[in-house]
Amino acid sequence: MKATGIVRRIDDLGRVVVPKEIRRTLRIREGDPLEIFTDRQGEIILKKYSPIGELSAFAKEYADSLATTLGCTICITDHDQIVAAAGYGKKELQDKYISKRLENAISEREQVLAYKGEKKFVPVTEETTEEFAGQVICPIICEGDVLGSVLILEKQDKKKLGETEQKLASCAANFLGRQMEQ
Repeated sequence: MKATGIVRRIDDLGRVVVPKEIRRTLRIREGDPLEIFTDRQGEIILKKYSPIGELSAFAKEYADSLATTLGCTICITDHDQIVAAAGYGKKELQDKYISKRLENAISEREQVLAYKGEKKFVPVTEETTEEFAGQVICPIICEGDVLGSVLILEKQDKKKLGETEQKLASCAANFLGRQMEQ
């Protein structure tokens, strides 16, 4: 655990204010759910809650299966980071924060099919080291709320993504959304 040097008092309603600098660094926005943990030493730990993160092992298996079938890189994200990655470049992508543009596309419920060089092409992470030639992005929706996305990424310029990959991403997103309902 890392000390911040910040001390806050609890108000009469039991509330504590999380400082703006910490909220910005950890990408915690108004209305975001926080999970509360305690330990035997009396520490209280707040962790940003990710519903998709709850399915991370399952999402990883699903991504592996899809990557093997398509021969593409597959990523499953929540609102902030890549929860599961499979295929080429998975080690560089796993657990990375997603780009602001991808975050916006997910929030706006956009389905994207784009190729490098097009205006609608969305960088996956802020510090993208991997160059992908094509992408399909499909939001994961559960009970009307957007929880994350399924990405199909193609490395090769010669291989074109199309309607089949869009339908597979949509199917994966719908399936994961339904898993969250249960």
